[in-house]
Amino acid sequence: MKKYIYRIFWMRKLATILALGIAFSLYSNFASAQKKWSLTFRPGLNIPTKNIGNTDLKTGFGMEGTIGYRVLPYLGAYAGWSWNKFSADKSFTGNNNDFEETGYNVGLQFIHPLSKSSDIQMIIGGGATYNHIEIENIDGDIIGDSGHGLGWQIDAGLMVPIGKHLNFIPGLRYRALSRDLKTNTNNTAIDLNYFSVGAGISFTF
Repeated sequence: MKKYIYRIFWMRKLATILALGIAFSLYSNFASAQKKWSLTFRPGLNIPTKNIGNTDLKTGFGMEGTIGYRVLPYLGAYAGWSWNKFSADKSFTGNNNDFEETGYNVGLQFIHPLSKSSDIQMIIGGGATYNHIEIENIDGDIIGDSGHGLGWQIDAGLMVPIGKHLNFIPGLRYRALSRDLKTNTNNTAIDLNYFSVGAGISFTF
């Protein structure tokens, strides 16, 4: 039960971010004729690059919602919230546990057309994350929490127009987060490092 209440709580946070993005985007329509604001939703598969201690994480999945603003013609800033989940058959906290990383991210992106005649744009970016890692047992109870802390990410992708205000964005991302995970019995230093392969939809206004 706790597991579902927790997920509803974070889904409400994501919905709030998306709603704020829509509000800002609609406002910018009146304030400027240029499409400076963007609202992006991106699901993806996450591939760990190393174990957490002696725990072998399986390929995970997650999602992210971000609000972006084009600061300069080729430079954008973004902020958002993400949720990513990894499972493990055996771990230092027991069997069949889930490792969930949630939190916030901010960063900058260089956005430039592939060529003068192309509508497709390349995206290269990077920034900071403020995330935490929680461990849930098979009953959905939280048995470990690292607390929020700073991490980092870099990404690269393409922006492919599929409508006047709609873009398809495939991309690759690398994330890293180092925290001390607190459980009922001890504290364990962990490093969560993974590649995320995903494809998102972006609305520009």
